[in-house]
Amino acid sequence: MEFNILKKRFDIGRQIDDFLDKVSESGLLFKHGVDAYLKNNFDSFTKKIEDIARVEHAGDALRRDLEERLYTQTLIPESRGDVLELLENMDGLLDRFKGALWRFEIERPDIYPELHDDIRDLATCVVESTEAMVLSARAFFKDISAVADHLHKVSHWETQSDKVSSRIQKQVFNKPELDLSYRMQLRDFIRHVDKIADRAEDVADKLRIYVIKRSL
Repeated sequence: MEFNILKKRFDIGRQIDDFLDKVSESGLLFKHGVDAYLKNNFDSFTKKIEDIARVEHAGDALRRDLEERLYTQTLIPESRGDVLELLENMDGLLDRFKGALWRFEIERPDIYPELHDDIRDLATCVVESTEAMVLSARAFFKDISAVADHLHKVSHWETQSDKVSSRIQKQVFNKPELDLSYRMQLRDFIRHVDKIADRAEDVADKLRIYVIKRSL
């Protein structure tokens, strides 16, 4: 099953693909940015912040243009509300990656080496959950029967993210020699990153409803 906007309006289809590419790219930039931060490679880290800001700006522009075209050209009126909400929610994931990287830049937490591998694992989980959401969204526009092939992966990676987040927080609070303020700062950072996967799962839950509505 295909959406007419991709079957008959290839320009809209390409624009949606470009927008979803920006969401996917933001996740990769976030992951590389976290790795650069942990390696104290602040030149590379700063470059990733600049790159993700550029991608976020381009993504916003694409989303606004898509929304305007969907309204002014009266495209897919029966599904327009769901499509607009999906685009806004996907844009929200992009914003969260940028915000999380900027939080590293602003607060510059001192993350002790024993946590580095787990922090990288957490970044991988949240990026994979978002990438699965991107694939689900692409399927929604191109082959709605394939959405389920990707949606379950969103939940899988969100669960893995929760497990890694809990493991890191336990490690942090099992070190009484560390200042409580420092442990709380790290906990807040971990929760902030983990919430990206939570948000991806929220978007996935809404997409399931859109698919059901399309099948009625």
